[in-house]
Amino acid sequence: MSDLAISALPGARFEGFATVAEAGLQGMITLRGDLGTLAKALSDVTGCSVPETRKITQAGANAVAWMSPDEVLILCPHDAAPAMESSLRNALAGEFATVAAVSDARAVFTVTGPAWRDALAKLCPVDFGTLEAGDIRRTRAGQVAAAVLVTGAEEARVICFRSVAQYMFDLLSVAASKGSEPALYA
Repeated sequence: MSDLAISALPGARFEGFATVAEAGLQGMITLRGDLGTLAKALSDVTGCSVPETRKITQAGANAVAWMSPDEVLILCPHDAAPAMESSLRNALAGEFATVAAVSDARAVFTVTGPAWRDALAKLCPVDFGTLEAGDIRRTRAGQVAAAVLVTGAEEARVICFRSVAQYMFDLLSVAASKGSEPALYA
């Protein structure tokens, strides 16, 4: 067995009225517990503060996304995740918290272009017109759980379980196919 990390669908890309691309390897750590109690350790290790509800905070290459009232998702370079997980565990020793590296259990896609909202609106029960950079929504895309992180005016990142990566890529590609633009957010 190789120690070489490989993303779910290396190089997968679809050009439609929006562009869908597999984003490559992404370090991810879930942290659960009383976020007020865990805030100092989170800040010390990641440089990020606890985000407000449905928001993302960022410091350099690290980001922290709100997932629920007692959970955040830490995003960092893939190769930094193991050390960051260890640092969090050490910093939270004695606290009631769960720290789990989930990098290799997830897949990440970017959906880019001026009409990315239209593509995702076909799949998710979310009003994408209310979202701006720095927002996150946990939702469903078709039949699977997904998180949508708005990273810019013309880009969103979709995170799903690695086991459904091909399904998600195909779903996003069909939704972004030229000639099927709903023009909801034009």
